[in-house]
Amino acid sequence: MRDIAIIGAGLSGLVAARRLEKVANVTIFEKSKGVGGRIATRRSGIYSFDHGAQFFTPKTKLFEEFLEPILLDGHVKRWDGNFAEIINKKVVSKRKWGASPPHYVGVPSMNSFAKQLSVGTDIRKNTCVNKVRRIHGLWQISDANDNLLGEYDWVIVSTPPDQAFQLLPQFPSLRDELSTHKMQSCFSLMLGFSHDLLLPFDAAVPLGEDISWISVNSSKPDRDNAYCLLIHSTNDWADEHFKNDRNMVLKHLLEETSGVLDRDLNNASHKALHGWRFANIARQEGTSYFLDATHNLALCGDWHIKGRVEAAFTSGYKTAVAIETLLSD
Repeated sequence: MRDIAIIGAGLSGLVAARRLEKVANVTIFEKSKGVGGRIATRRSGIYSFDHGAQFFTPKTKLFEEFLEPILLDGHVKRWDGNFAEIINKKVVSKRKWGASPPHYVGVPSMNSFAKQLSVGTDIRKNTCVNKVRRIHGLWQISDANDNLLGEYDWVIVSTPPDQAFQLLPQFPSLRDELSTHKMQSCFSLMLGFSHDLLLPFDAAVPLGEDISWISVNSSKPDRDNAYCLLIHSTNDWADEHFKNDRNMVLKHLLEETSGVLDRDLNNASHKALHGWRFANIARQEGTSYFLDATHNLALCGDWHIKGRVEAAFTSGYKTAVAIETLLSD
């Protein structure tokens, strides 16, 4: 069997690995201690925050079929939240989410289904790949200290485009391919409280503000943690202020949220901030992955399509099918 290395244990990398492990020996290298990428959850004491992707709504039959066994196993459930739109700090519309379309979340945390997807796979966590070199027909994978991590027939890079190009400087032709995909940043503000704020919604989109999303994270199904809010900045504001002092960013987003909700949130028991350098991307034109069959190289990720959970799945799945076809030939 062929040996395949996948850089990154986000959803696209995990999906590709599960498909290809039937026809190859697959190893995933992940720089962090967990899996799922932006399908992420952070815990702090009694609080839990899905500080990356908030939910996902299937658009294709392929994604629905992928979710069926995960739903049956109970690792994903429907979030029938009360949704609101806010303009000029006033709720202008409200509706109840339901079955059409369904809004799904991982349970008991957003990254639960990514963890389940990773069970049984060969994942080298806390392993930062620094070099990917094509030598004598094989891919050599090395860390920051130039320690060889292995040699592989194929390599799939499932990182954001900027990081992918840093790994592959020997392929300057990729610059044009990758430079057309510009990802935007986002800040996630996490607030925990000792009491219920009695907000008139579970999730809301404020328009015309520096924040783009507010959710009562503890309102999602099977959350047994204390009352908490998750706030996302707009992508444009994050791009402009990503290098700013994090305490200043937290203070500003806290003030913005307090203003939108018309209540002082400075009494939150827990306050934390996370910056996502590569968080989102507008809808892209072209293919859902990149494949170089001459050099046995592939790139996948939601950034080929759109910054959504389903896009990550689609890119990883189609990449794996294309490689599987080549291996069978």
